[in-house]
Amino acid sequence: MNPTPCDLPECAETGIVFDIQRAAMRDGPGIRTAVFLKGCPLRCAWCHNPESQRFEIQTGKGGKRYGQVMRADEVMQTVTRDRAYYESSGGGMTISGGEPTAQYAFCRALLVLAKKEAIHACLDTSGHLEPERFAALAPLVDLYLFDFKAADSDGYKCLTGISTKWIQTNLAFLEKTAAPVRLRCPLVPGVNDTPEYFTALRAQAKRLKGLQGIDLLPYHDIGNTKYADVGMPLPDLKTKTPDEEQKEHWLKELDGIGVEATMG
Repeated sequence: MNPTPCDLPECAETGIVFDIQRAAMRDGPGIRTAVFLKGCPLRCAWCHNPESQRFEIQTGKGGKRYGQVMRADEVMQTVTRDRAYYESSGGGMTISGGEPTAQYAFCRALLVLAKKEAIHACLDTSGHLEPERFAALAPLVDLYLFDFKAADSDGYKCLTGISTKWIQTNLAFLEKTAAPVRLRCPLVPGVNDTPEYFTALRAQAKRLKGLQGIDLLPYHDIGNTKYADVGMPLPDLKTKTPDEEQKEHWLKELDGIGVEATMG
């Protein structure tokens, strides 16, 4: 049985990190350090980081180690090295995953330390978290990078394996509080890039008073080799990598939306 987040040692102070990327440019504004926490309750059909899914350190068949136990202060020692870059570019730290809030206490500890260090903090999340806990993180989050994966609840469950109940409640919280947010939109040709998806996306964008932009994230298969390495079957996803014409079509679907739309 895989350990759950609260089975990890000294849950509030330590967690499992599977990557830290300095000088990240696509994980929020400015130059950032992206901290990737291991573990995710979702099973997205297009997941390109299968090594992020399990709540345990893994060793791949090729010998690569996925994940290490780290203290929150250890992570912040790396994050604070680039403070000058954050200050000059409007950057900071982004906590990602996996689903970072699945390691809730560790995620919160990192956000608390970022606040103490006056470092801008982004939370890259699917929104799948108990609403009370999601709301409790709000004073610590400067910008949400919030996933928008499917047009409706049935499609969402089919593509990710989970219900949208918490996600919808947490989106309503962001609407009510006008929290700063960017919608992150994984787009998979022939899977979720439907007219209904873009209609739902435009409607959601209108409801978010704090919306700062929409990031379209086209499907790629770069991570497919990692499935075999961690002993997982490759998802049976009937799609292909989108070409530039397809990407341009997606962007045109957002013409007149009123906020910045980017192609990742």
